[in-house]
Amino acid sequence: MTLSARQTFAANLRRERKRLELSQEALGELCNLNMSEVSRLERSRRDPRLATIVKLARALGIPPARLLEGIP
Repeated sequence: MTLSARQTFAANLRRERKRLELSQEALGELCNLNMSEVSRLERSRRDPRLATIVKLARALGIPPARLLEGIP
């Protein structure tokens, strides 16, 4: 089964957050997003805006491209 771009982004975000042992709430605080927004992104319920991808990547200490890895 091929994952959609949204599902791939969600999996990448979850993997990177867990790698740093952050809760969704803690990640949200680091990038000024509500925990429910982080949750929706990780559950593939919402497409992220470019500005959100950049905020998340900065908070995770990774290049934004890492959150997009695996998306054709």
